[in-house]
Amino acid sequence: MPFNLPKITKLLLIANIAGFVLQWLLGDARMQLFELWPLGDSLYDPSGAAPSFMPWQLLTYGFMHDPSNLFHLAFNMLALVMFGAPLEYTWGERRFLTYYLVCVVGAGLCQLLVGSMAVSQGQEPYATVGASGGVFGLLLAYGMLFPNQRVMLLFPPIPMKARTLVILYGVFELSLGLTGLQPGVAHFAHLGGMLFGWLLIRYWRGQPPFGGRPKPPRLGCAS
Repeated sequence: MPFNLPKITKLLLIANIAGFVLQWLLGDARMQLFELWPLGDSLYDPSGAAPSFMPWQLLTYGFMHDPSNLFHLAFNMLALVMFGAPLEYTWGERRFLTYYLVCVVGAGLCQLLVGSMAVSQGQEPYATVGASGGVFGLLLAYGMLFPNQRVMLLFPPIPMKARTLVILYGVFELSLGLTGLQPGVAHFAHLGGMLFGWLLIRYWRGQPPFGGRPKPPRLGCAS
């Protein structure tokens, strides 16, 4: 139940719902500066009417959702509760919050790169919103920490190991991102959240590329 959630997971849940309500009450036009916009959109719109990228957007976009798409918010918050709570109980509040925010910002950086490249090629700039980058980072961490834990897909309802679910989702998102078969979804942001989450866990564990190389064996002298 939401009232029994650990502290940071509950606060993230409240922050996302509050952001959604503010967008619904104030209107999307007043909240555009908190959405993630690509670099170079002024080239597409020389009048400057289109919002431009600001550094804080790499964080604030992760607490906003399309007011017309309640399912997107509901799915992300369900995943936040399912995967975030056990990770917070395992890591503690500070490490869990650090991990989640790194995934949100990392996902934003990847999406910023992809979106800016699209604008430079003449495509219309578009904003990115949603907690999916952070949520996909949580999914990756859950699969790494609890690889044999059984989880159930929603559509279709098929049980599988968490490690298998992470692999399938990663391959699925990569294929959709490369082929463009599902436009309007920030697939590379999802992958970016998983990538930065994986790198952070490797860093915490002292594993390559952050160290952890095996030491050469010492040669002993026979007496």
